[in-house]
Amino acid sequence: MANKVGMFVWNYFTNDARVLRECTALSEAGYHVDLIAVHQAGLPETEQRHANFHIHRMSRKFPFSPVIGWLKNRKYLLGLIALTYGIACFYWPPLLILLLISILLLTKPMRTLMFRSVVFLRMIRAGFRKRYDVYHANDLNTLLQAVICAKWLGRSKLIYDSHEVQTSRTGYDSPLYGIMERFLLRFVDVCIHENDTRAAYVKERYGFYPEVVHNYPFKQNYDETVSVDLHQQLGIPPQEPILLYQGGIQSGRGLDRLIEAAPHITTGTIVLIGDGRIKPELEKMVAERNLETRVKFMEKVALEVLPNHTRAAYIGFQLLNNTCFNHYSASSNKLFEYIMSGVPVIACDFPEISRVVKGYEVGLTVDSHDPAAIAKAVNELVNQPEKRQNMHQNCLQAREIFNWEQEKPIFLAIYEKIAMRS
Repeated sequence: MANKVGMFVWNYFTNDARVLRECTALSEAGYHVDLIAVHQAGLPETEQRHANFHIHRMSRKFPFSPVIGWLKNRKYLLGLIALTYGIACFYWPPLLILLLISILLLTKPMRTLMFRSVVFLRMIRAGFRKRYDVYHANDLNTLLQAVICAKWLGRSKLIYDSHEVQTSRTGYDSPLYGIMERFLLRFVDVCIHENDTRAAYVKERYGFYPEVVHNYPFKQNYDETVSVDLHQQLGIPPQEPILLYQGGIQSGRGLDRLIEAAPHITTGTIVLIGDGRIKPELEKMVAERNLETRVKFMEKVALEVLPNHTRAAYIGFQLLNNTCFNHYSASSNKLFEYIMSGVPVIACDFPEISRVVKGYEVGLTVDSHDPAAIAKAVNELVNQPEKRQNMHQNCLQAREIFNWEQEKPIFLAIYEKIAMRS
């Protein structure tokens, strides 16, 4: 049995639900899993989640970071410049050294590249240290590390688990991503995507149909007694419906349209739980429109307690905008988190999401670019509590289908196939 798994993920591993589910499933099945992630201040560099599941976070610090920190102090840097200039009057190479230091220390892109390169190399070192039987790369930003460890430094099996459509994704517009993915796929033994729409896209682009492992959450029992009292925490009147968005506060997720819809919603307070790049912009937008009593923000919460917050909601939102194929083809994790908590959803009318929302009558689909359509759907469920209650009951039935316990055997079967090929 190929029982040692080295898994890579390019994040801090604090709220990555899919990776947590996969690592937990493997460790419970008897595999020894080391998850290699990125370190962040305040998090442990090593962590044990299960007897067979360990996390190793790679430091972003440059090997000479104390020296770099000293040199970034302006008075010391000016002194170095003066000293170098004095030496350069007699010998020119110090000018080249000064130029190199300036590039490394004074330009943010070069510092970012330097720190990412350090993490990249540390991931390879950590991945090769134990000679794992299987290397598992989550997304394209860890695939090269896995290829180097599995194929160029050893003879191990390699799984590429793509959570996103790497070639049509917000912020990833360069054709280099597609070129890199096509090249690295030749070394991959198994490729995984999260739904059939994306798998069909891969088939059309690369000529093969990948394995499909859906993004379903852990199964939970609905229990109103363990929900968090968001009304009290946020100063919302007890009878006011909570209209919840949970997840990354990022562009392309329809959150600006949701705020624009707020004045047209007759009853209810919008609550956004999470953090992200555009959160300051949205907070400013709320303040400029005097919507502070209608829209509330909360910091992100840990995965293990998030369902307790979700259960407090009357409605959940999944309003991705059609900005790229990655959004259009998504079957978002948060959609199923709402369903698992019995919360009806107002969602975008995209293929995978619509299939679930309409097919199981767990919510309403709308044009996610249209604030008026969003407000109309909210008002429909707020003003028709019996309809919302029926959708709540449908959620409780649907969660018996859309849960990780149903999907886990499919995922473990992929590893069993790999073990048979070894």
